Amino acid sequence: MEHEGVIRLTVFLGLFAVLALAEAYAPRRVRRQKQTTRWMTNWGMTVLNTVALRLMALVLPLLAVGAAADAAAQGWGLLNWVAWPLWVEVLIAVVVLDFAIWFQHLVTHKVPLLWRLHRVHHADVDIDVTTAIRFHPVEIGLSMLLKIGLVYLLGPAAIAVIIFEIMLNGTAMFNHANLRLPARVDAVVRCVLVTPDMHRVHHSVHRHEHDSNYGFSLSIWDRMFGTYIAQPAQGHDDMDIGLQWQDPRPGKLSWSLTLPFQRK
Repeated sequence: MEHEGVIRLTVFLGLFAVLALAEAYAPRRVRRQKQTTRWMTNWGMTVLNTVALRLMALVLPLLAVGAAADAAAQGWGLLNWVAWPLWVEVLIAVVVLDFAIWFQHLVTHKVPLLWRLHRVHHADVDIDVTTAIRFHPVEIGLSMLLKIGLVYLLGPAAIAVIIFEIMLNGTAMFNHANLRLPARVDAVVRCVLVTPDMHRVHHSVHRHEHDSNYGFSLSIWDRMFGTYIAQPAQGHDDMDIGLQWQDPRPGKLSWSLTLPFQRK
């Protein structure tokens, strides 16, 4: 799709700016670490992830959106075998891909090797809009391979994949935001989407809490599969974020990148 990269980047930066301002205006928790240090590290992660995906594009012929266009041209994938309206196709693609990301997230908590990568995300001592872009490049690469495979199996239109990617990035930034929503608003929104209070439980230092609320976009999967916890036991103001052996080092980019290879 023409101008896809520009559209996605514009939406991403716009949502980031809005949520960052909202955090400053109505923060949910007091920060434990200097914001500048954390943000430089977390933004450093996303720059490296972008480079990693660009390098993948040199080795692989196509990434997720390109795979959708190729699947359509080859007639591969379930949705390319039917003549359903585009809006139905988009809806199916968003729901199926969102479930796949939910399941992938659950697996990263259960498989020790994958958890070593994913704990880079959980090592953040605070949680805010930049935590949503704090992922190890290897984990981002593996996630992209999963999406490419699913796109070829499902065969969604390229626009459906773009809509899903924008939705995933936007909702991830929203539910990681250090944002105080009115209780009634939170209760309504979390019936469909994962809210900041709902996802914050997932970043608790307590194992039974961070093994819950795996959703990034839709909230239905955790309710459906019994992994939903409504509120943290210690309350949102007093709960500890991160990992049990936590210290200030996750604020450093070099330390965070080597965390999967450390004995912890």
